[in-house]
Amino acid sequence: MTWQADILTLFPEMFPGPLGCSLAGRALERNLWACRTHDLRPFGRGVHKALDDAPFGGGAGMVMRPDVLDDALTSVRQADDGRPVIYPTPRGHRLEQKDIARYVQGEGVVILCGRFEGVDERVLEKHAIEQVCMGDFVLSGGEIPALALLDGCVRLLPGVMGSALSGEEESFSAGLLEYPQYTRPATWEGRDVPPVLLSGNHGEIARWRDEKSIAVTRTRRPDLWAVYEQQQQS
Repeated sequence: MTWQADILTLFPEMFPGPLGCSLAGRALERNLWACRTHDLRPFGRGVHKALDDAPFGGGAGMVMRPDVLDDALTSVRQADDGRPVIYPTPRGHRLEQKDIARYVQGEGVVILCGRFEGVDERVLEKHAIEQVCMGDFVLSGGEIPALALLDGCVRLLPGVMGSALSGEEESFSAGLLEYPQYTRPATWEGRDVPPVLLSGNHGEIARWRDEKSIAVTRTRRPDLWAVYEQQQQS
């Protein structure tokens, strides 16, 4: 069955966007995944198809209405197909590689792209929407996080990458950052490729890569290193 992504957005023209290129684009052409967009505007209320309203309790900005989003979500998921509904938001849990792997194991995802000051909390509760965060920064809407999330998923689908090892040896797959990579020429501007990589000794190469992954993670991402150490001790 084709892995199905449904995106609810005010800007359907943003999709597939960059996902129509390279690996994801070729996979789309081969029907390894499908990208279907749903414009939120037709679900708006009144003559002007309003999607938002002022927040109760006051404050700046506008909030997307729960009745509008409920209608849109219900139209996409007329029957509970088991796919998670995901809402990118700074309030969500940080999106990790293990989440991407979990989404890929299913039949696809439904992504709600918010705008303005966010969405009414009640629709998040009703649909048990999973809230995810791309990092400690704020964007104008959920479309760019949705593209990033889908790119992470599509590349792990069977048949998309040329080698299954590409997904197993990269950053975060084992809780560590990836080791440094080198290619030809062996000497460039006075800088040499580490001799071990030219040795042909696969055991030594594997050990070197493990050591470098550990060193890079400890130096650049002490938060990841702390989690990795704790896992190794348990």
